[in-house]
Amino acid sequence: MLSQPDETTCGPTCLHAIYRYWGREERLDDVIARTNKLQRGGTVAVFLACDALRHGFDATIYTYNLLVFDPTWFARGVDLAERLQRQRVEKADDLRVQEVTRGYLEFLHLGGQLRLKDLSRYLLRGLMRRGLPILTGLSSTYLYRTPREYGPQDIPDDIRGTPGGHFVVLSGYDRPRRTVRVSDPYGPHPYGGTRDYWLGIDRAVGAIHLGIVTHDANLLVIRPSSGRQA
Repeated sequence: MLSQPDETTCGPTCLHAIYRYWGREERLDDVIARTNKLQRGGTVAVFLACDALRHGFDATIYTYNLLVFDPTWFARGVDLAERLQRQRVEKADDLRVQEVTRGYLEFLHLGGQLRLKDLSRYLLRGLMRRGLPILTGLSSTYLYRTPREYGPQDIPDDIRGTPGGHFVVLSGYDRPRRTVRVSDPYGPHPYGGTRDYWLGIDRAVGAIHLGIVTHDANLLVIRPSSGRQA
């Protein structure tokens, strides 16, 4: 995991680390340059997943973002793309829904898999025991218990601020201690001066769920396309 160059490049920096894990070496600047961005800055997991799909990987997103996905859409026989298209028409004034819907439609077209499963330590442990690192969009405000953020430079401000989103990679699980290894491209953070640290699994699960505030709240699993979907 390299250090993210600025406040808004945590996502592509995590994606770059996943690529390196699977043996794909390229410049971080190239990954950042081609990653789709939101109008207000930053990115979302589906844009990262689309890049992986375009470069020969399989990608599965476990979503908990009820702002975009209705739980009933995951029933057998439901056409997710059709539901997303209809929602996009009905919510034409919601810029964030419009932006991410474009990404999800491309994701489905490229062969990406969307899943809704209970978020638990068992799900996280099961993926990591299979050697699959998890790129996750979560609430950094909850993860680190830091002040909310204000303005374009994300200045800490506990009064005017709003919750901040972030991307990290979950890369290991200690079952006896019920902790997960977090690889974070941003520093410094409250848990030490290294990129990797161990954190209680309950804190991680809570932070992922609360990522819904910034349209995150997801797990992204990327693996070479020769393997079976996660």
